[in-house]
Order: sequence, then C-alpha cells, then structure tokens
Amino acid sequence: MEEDQTQRKPRILCLHGFRTSGEILKQLVLRWPEPVIQKLDLVFLDGQFPAQGRSDVEGIFDPPYYEWFQANEDFSEYRNFEACLAYIEDYMLKNGPFDGVLGFSQGAILAAALPGMQAQGVALGKVDKIKFLIVISGAKFGGNKFGMPKLASNAFSKPIDCLSLHIIGEKDFMKEESVALLGAFQNPVVIHHPRGHTVPKLDDNSLETMVNFTDNIQRMI
Repeated sequence: MEEDQTQRKPRILCLHGFRTSGEILKQLVLRWPEPVIQKLDLVFLDGQFPAQGRSDVEGIFDPPYYEWFQANEDFSEYRNFEACLAYIEDYMLKNGPFDGVLGFSQGAILAAALPGMQAQGVALGKVDKIKFLIVISGAKFGGNKFGMPKLASNAFSKPIDCLSLHIIGEKDFMKEESVALLGAFQNPVVIHHPRGHTVPKLDDNSLETMVNFTDNIQRMI
C-alpha cells in the first residue's frame, strides 16, 4: 500500500480556451471531483499572446485573457502558430517533463494536433513523447470548421496512437467537430455531457470513465 502513496502523479500541461486564461481553466477543472483531481499534477499555462479582441467570458471571469495563435475569419489562414508551438515546447523544457496535455476549445484543437506533429518531427522535438490527451470541446485542424496550419498538415495523416479522452457536450456548437475528431485517434475514450461549450462537472458515469482513464495513465507513466 505504501508504494501507491509514493507513486508519481501524471504531470499534465493544461491549455485554456480562446481569449481566456490558465487561471480560468483552472477554476473550471478544479470543480471535478476530488478522486480525479488528487490523482493528477495539473499545470495551467497562459497563452503567449494577450487577447486581440473581446473575450466571450468578459463579465463572467476576470481578465487578463490570452490566445494561443490567431486566424483569419474563416480559419483558412493562421498567424503565430509556429511561435505558439515554440513557446509551449520551451515551457515544457523548463517546467517538465510532462506526461500528457489537457486542452479546452482552442487549447483542445491545439492539444489534439500535438502528438501527430511530434511524431512527424515538426513540433516538440526536444521534449518527451506525449503519452495521453484530455480533449474538451476539441476539433480537428483540416475538418469542416478549421483549416490546416502548414505545420499541422500531416498531423492527422495516420491514426494517432496516443491514449485520449474526449469530453463532448450535446449542446456544444463544436459537437460535430468533436465527434469527427474521434476518428483521428486509435481507441478514443469518450465522455458525453448534456451541456454546451464548457468544461462540465462530472456525473457518476463520467466520473467512473474518468477514474478508469486516470488509472490507465498512472499505469503507463
């Protein structure tokens, strides 16, 4: 039994949504039940770029707000994507090693592409292989809604062999994209919730799925 208590917790880099912050994502994720939270070493990073426009969470969560990269209106062209990847890699080098990545919304779209880009050798070449992902309201670059940044052009060229948990909201405007993303992963684990574009609290069934997933990643690290 004593051995269990000295086990290293999986260290997870957490990437927030568009024009929010690490602190905001932290407040949302820490609403998850204790049996999940106490098993994980969660590190919340702010995006490199201050929000370049209005945030949807103004009046709900306090500023400052950040974004990971920028895109034009129809998401066909991206700016600062390379800088964003370099910034994340630098943070992982200085504060890691990290076992996995959790992302919400813009952070989830980014997180979902990281293992593929890492396998292709175009990103995160100096850090350990990402062993697992937790993707909340995610989507796929190159899907129906989002174009493909050049660096991510081969990220989904073959099924991604990385343990993944996908949290999908029934009323989320990203639901279709989140479901489509599942096809990019080998054996994705899925939690459905009744709400919209948010980090949901976990009901009993979701909690069981999440605890099983955290047990799996614990065994893997």
